[in-house]
Amino acid sequence: MAQNLHQSSPGPVTLDVIGLELNAEDRRRILHPLTGGVILFGRNFSNRKQLSKLTAEIKKLRPDVLISIDHEGGRVQRCKTDGFTHLPAMRKLGEIWMSKSQASLPAESAALAMAAATACGYVLAAELRACGVDFSFTPVLDLDFGRSAVIGDRSFSRDPQIVFALAKSLNEGLRMAGMANCGKHFPGHGWAEADSHIAIPVDERSLEEILNDDAKPYEWLDLSLAAVMPAHVIYPKVDKLPAGFSKIWLHSVLRQELGFQGVIFSDDLSMEGASVAGSVVKGAELALDAGCDAVLICNRPDLADELLAKLKVSAAKQSESRLRLNRLMPTASAANWDGLQKQAEYQHAKGLLVEFGLIK
Repeated sequence: MAQNLHQSSPGPVTLDVIGLELNAEDRRRILHPLTGGVILFGRNFSNRKQLSKLTAEIKKLRPDVLISIDHEGGRVQRCKTDGFTHLPAMRKLGEIWMSKSQASLPAESAALAMAAATACGYVLAAELRACGVDFSFTPVLDLDFGRSAVIGDRSFSRDPQIVFALAKSLNEGLRMAGMANCGKHFPGHGWAEADSHIAIPVDERSLEEILNDDAKPYEWLDLSLAAVMPAHVIYPKVDKLPAGFSKIWLHSVLRQELGFQGVIFSDDLSMEGASVAGSVVKGAELALDAGCDAVLICNRPDLADELLAKLKVSAAKQSESRLRLNRLMPTASAANWDGLQKQAEYQHAKGLLVEFGLIK
């Protein structure tokens, strides 16, 4: 029987907060039993002290919620000042791999790029965790076909083998700093030209073509992939629904064919790409029914309230999702900022990024 679940079992909704500190409405939403995560944006960051205070406030209210952020490097990085390393766009790592000037042998170029990717992942996760952030929605596994402006230099490469190897390396850096990873946007957003924030992208290719190209990094990463975010893209030769609402993509392909056992997050349900559902509640229901463990609602407090008021989740679905979501929560305590600056691994990682010309 469907029900709203009690406080001790956090729900599938990940939502945002308004500003630099919590207001009464933020607190009410975070305390709602359907809330299981909070996602932060650039508007929630002014400096490290403020960010640490905000994350501590959230955890004081709900120690069990996962505090997340979109922090990839390049143009998608929410915290860029007050000591945060402004990380490169992932394309820069792919360029090191392809650059014959970096090394005498192609294999050496690949090794250098992988080392740089691990350093990126380590710095990214260590800095965020020092300020109380649990998790970042990274890396982008989309292939760069030169068609999608919204993906563009967020992608490592056009080559799925390079994307796989660099994502695996970046994920290792995240893991070393105690952070899980999230591959996005399954099965691939690189071919569809439209931006799903403001349009409903369509990819006319066949299932076989996508599985043999775009989806390969997901297949090869296998057990090392902790979470996946599907694309708000419609692949009409596979399903009339966007991937994030599609049982074919999430259950038949991702869970069954590729054997993925991690967490599936919907992309933001307030995006235009999700509008085919008709309402935010219907979108959440479709996403959860298709196989998502958690749904995101961002930048629309009114829609977050609608979702919290009307969404029903079965106890069985809640239990299954919670088991997976718990794996994303950091298990070890993180160094504070001052301690991190003295840490040998952190200094070495930043030194590598300087050496490769990826940061100043």
